[in-house]
Amino acid sequence: MKMDRTRVTKSSFKEADNHVNFYDDKTPRERLEAAYYIIKHVFQIDENYKMDKTITYTRKHAKSV
Repeated sequence: MKMDRTRVTKSSFKEADNHVNFYDDKTPRERLEAAYYIIKHVFQIDENYKMDKTITYTRKHAKSV
Protein backbone atom coordinates (compact mmCIF):
# COMPACT_ATOMS: atom_id res chain seq x y z
CA MET A 1 0.00 0.00 0.00
CA LYS A 2 1.37 3.41 -0.94
CA MET A 3 0.51 6.73 0.69
CA ASP A 4 -1.28 9.25 -1.55
CA ARG A 5 0.94 12.30 -1.10
CA THR A 6 -1.49 14.62 -2.92
CA ARG A 7 -3.70 14.59 0.18
CA VAL A 8 -0.97 15.80 2.54
CA THR A 9 0.08 19.43 2.76
CA LYS A 10 2.98 21.21 4.37
CA SER A 11 2.34 23.63 7.20
CA SER A 12 4.35 26.12 9.19
CA PHE A 13 5.45 25.39 12.75
CA LYS A 14 2.87 27.90 14.00
CA GLU A 15 0.06 26.13 12.13
CA ALA A 16 1.23 22.74 13.41
CA ASP A 17 1.31 24.06 16.99
CA ASN A 18 -2.26 25.30 16.65
CA HIS A 19 -3.25 21.87 15.37
CA VAL A 20 -1.78 20.22 18.47
CA ASN A 21 -3.53 22.69 20.77
CA PHE A 22 -6.85 21.86 19.10
CA TYR A 23 -6.64 18.27 20.37
CA ASP A 24 -5.58 19.18 23.93
CA ASP A 25 -9.17 19.38 25.18
CA LYS A 26 -10.37 16.27 23.31
CA THR A 27 -10.92 12.91 24.96
CA PRO A 28 -8.62 10.00 24.07
CA ARG A 29 -11.49 8.42 22.11
CA GLU A 30 -12.01 11.60 20.05
CA ARG A 31 -8.27 11.74 19.31
CA LEU A 32 -8.25 8.09 18.23
CA GLU A 33 -11.28 8.64 15.97
CA ALA A 34 -9.56 11.66 14.40
CA ALA A 35 -6.38 9.64 13.80
CA TYR A 36 -8.42 6.83 12.24
CA TYR A 37 -10.19 9.32 9.97
CA ILE A 38 -6.91 10.90 8.82
CA ILE A 39 -5.19 7.53 8.18
CA LYS A 40 -8.26 6.23 6.35
CA HIS A 41 -8.27 9.20 3.99
CA VAL A 42 -4.51 9.43 3.44
CA PHE A 43 -4.26 5.74 2.48
CA GLN A 44 -7.67 5.73 0.72
CA ILE A 45 -9.11 2.91 2.80
CA ASP A 46 -12.84 2.29 2.49
CA GLU A 47 -15.18 1.22 5.30
CA ASN A 48 -15.17 -2.45 4.25
CA TYR A 49 -11.37 -2.81 4.29
CA LYS A 50 -10.07 -5.83 6.15
CA MET A 51 -6.44 -6.29 7.11
CA ASP A 52 -4.70 -9.07 5.21
CA LYS A 53 -3.53 -11.21 8.12
CA THR A 54 -1.74 -13.69 5.89
CA ILE A 55 1.24 -11.34 5.53
CA THR A 56 1.59 -10.51 9.23
CA TYR A 57 2.96 -12.80 11.88
CA THR A 58 4.40 -12.84 15.37
CA ARG A 59 7.21 -14.86 16.77
CA LYS A 60 6.36 -16.20 20.19
CA HIS A 61 9.90 -17.25 21.04
CA ALA A 62 11.96 -14.70 19.15
CA LYS A 63 15.60 -14.51 20.14
CA SER A 64 17.56 -11.28 20.46
CA VAL A 65 20.39 -10.83 18.03
